[in-house]
Amino acid sequence: MNEREATTRRISLSGIRRKPIEIRLDTKTLPLIVGADSPNADLAQWCEARRPWIEQTLVQHGALLLRNFSVNSLQDFERVTRTVSPSLLEYKERSTPRKSLGNDIYTSTEYPAHLDIVQHNENSYASTWPRKIFFYCHLPAESGGETPLADSREVYRRLSKETRELLTRKQVMYVRNYGLGIDLSWQDAYQTSDPAEVESYCRTASISWEWMNGGSRLRTRQVRPAVAKHPVTGEWLWFNQAHLFHTSGLDKTTQQALHATYAEEDLPRQTFFGDGRPIPVSLLDEVREVYRQTLQVFPWQKGDVLIVDNMLISHGRKSFTGPRKVYVAMSELWDKIE
Repeated sequence: MNEREATTRRISLSGIRRKPIEIRLDTKTLPLIVGADSPNADLAQWCEARRPWIEQTLVQHGALLLRNFSVNSLQDFERVTRTVSPSLLEYKERSTPRKSLGNDIYTSTEYPAHLDIVQHNENSYASTWPRKIFFYCHLPAESGGETPLADSREVYRRLSKETRELLTRKQVMYVRNYGLGIDLSWQDAYQTSDPAEVESYCRTASISWEWMNGGSRLRTRQVRPAVAKHPVTGEWLWFNQAHLFHTSGLDKTTQQALHATYAEEDLPRQTFFGDGRPIPVSLLDEVREVYRQTLQVFPWQKGDVLIVDNMLISHGRKSFTGPRKVYVAMSELWDKIE
């Protein structure tokens, strides 16, 4: 058996179930898959008994796919998430449209089905972010709709030294303009209609803000690092959304329409070097190409639960056909940048 082939071993679950759980481990692919040998296996109980192992596995592999357990509802999913991480997070400083399903469970990003969502680490544009993300596939798409994964360590290693050093040194400025009638409104992004609450949040998060048009429009700027050090492994990670917020990531027709309509400073969202100078598109294209090279894709199955270390692993979404229901929860707020 070569290094790309899966190795299989069994672990006992004393006190939970008499039958073992099968672990299929492939060191060259994401995610690590744990498959129950019975669809009646209770995943929350399994996680309760193996929390230290889950933590260790996430640090080593970055993503863990739990498959063929009895997870059939939002309530089942919530039990699992709160067993692993008792306190879930509210989705704040939003950059994508989602619906709250209650108890800090959300729909996955609600972009049109024909569009891909490019790789990103959740909230890596912000001053705080979740350490863990949980995904639950309640209904897989008829075709497509996968959640690609990429290792942030590998992305960092594969980028050219010049690109790594340049963005590490200069950092990334994220500029957003709310109230243009496209993209999210500031009320949706900050989950409030009170400008004073927005200003308080921005002040705490080191975001500069500017109200325009009598308060109907809001412009924000924030400078963030392009890389981060993992708090457990100490490894350097590519950890930003410069390529995602920049208009060069859009299709040509949309790019042309936006630049014909808005001045550069008025675009709904754009990224710059931390000093406000433009980031060369060639640099961002290099980042996108490395993400493409490192993508690993698995097909969703009904009832799947995926746990991701949000710093070690980026995620995205493939376009799809037919209905698709993938739900999300986030936990373990982190705000320490090294």
